[in-house]
Amino acid sequence: MSTNRMDAGRIYRMMVRMRLVDEAFVEAWQDGLVPGEYHSAHGEEGINAGVLAHLHESDTLALDHRNTGPFVGRGIDLEPLMLEVLGSDEGIARGMAGHMHIFAPEVNAGADGIVGAGGPLAVGQAVAHTRVNPGSVAVTFHGEAAMNQGMMMEAYNMAVAWNLPVVFVCKDNKWGITTYSSDQTAGTPVQRARGFGLNVETAAGHKVGDVHRAAGKLIDRARAGKGPGFLYVTCHRPNGHLEGDPLVGLLRQPKQQLSVWVPELMGGFTNSASGTTGEKLRAMVGVGRRAGRFTRDMAVNTRKDPVRRGRSLVGAEAATTIEAQERAEVLAAITAARARVGKRIGFGVTTGGTR
Repeated sequence: MSTNRMDAGRIYRMMVRMRLVDEAFVEAWQDGLVPGEYHSAHGEEGINAGVLAHLHESDTLALDHRNTGPFVGRGIDLEPLMLEVLGSDEGIARGMAGHMHIFAPEVNAGADGIVGAGGPLAVGQAVAHTRVNPGSVAVTFHGEAAMNQGMMMEAYNMAVAWNLPVVFVCKDNKWGITTYSSDQTAGTPVQRARGFGLNVETAAGHKVGDVHRAAGKLIDRARAGKGPGFLYVTCHRPNGHLEGDPLVGLLRQPKQQLSVWVPELMGGFTNSASGTTGEKLRAMVGVGRRAGRFTRDMAVNTRKDPVRRGRSLVGAEAATTIEAQERAEVLAAITAARARVGKRIGFGVTTGGTR
């Protein structure tokens, strides 16, 4: 696909499908059907679709723990994906991967839940492309906090030193779980990437057109043997780091969240073995400042919904048709997956039979 032309209908359909699948997983998690954590990709649809629209069938993806969107955009069969996330032995990896370690050779994509692991995996894929699949590119997604991982820095270095066809997509939401990124990272992601010699482009992650243009430049360069790229995109995730995020809970259900926080904070404050009074006061002020900063960021970014903004690309009538078609397909897939899994003891559900 040309970097200057964007198939608006295809892009919007991809984004809607990603959002609907993600919402189905969130609801399943709330119902106790997803074992362990679930990291929602709500808010990343514009990033995923804008990048994936440029990829060929032979191109590869090394994904992070927030990976269901790219798998969906790549065209994976929904029901096996859903069964995997729901922990079924009928899933893609027989229920052993969960949602963070999915590997699907049929769409040339794999995910790793270890922060920063996608970097070296993508570099390895790029090396393979240069030898057996010239003209193909490897793409990896990671958060800004992953740039502090040594293996990610080594991946940048090797990609540039060996002039590999790889593009690193950095999604910056300013937060590393509950820590503000600037409090733990020196410099900016763009400065760091340029320091390694990577070709850099930037885009607003909630504007799929911006992402599409920027990603196209880097992917075309890498495909033509002109060096690896680094795409820096801003990102807003209204669901926080994971479902049940305590900072999001403080905003949506303040009384319920404070009923947990206050006894814990007071317990620490009154514990004579937990530091001096001054240290405790500074720690409590720090908690308050962090919550305030998170509240401010959520308020400022509340309108940055890539799917809502993307609707204008195709017009109301076409968008309504696309939404209805995708909703029907996703609903059929999750309904079938839920029926095959059933309610299981041990995954947060208190009734039902064993697997």
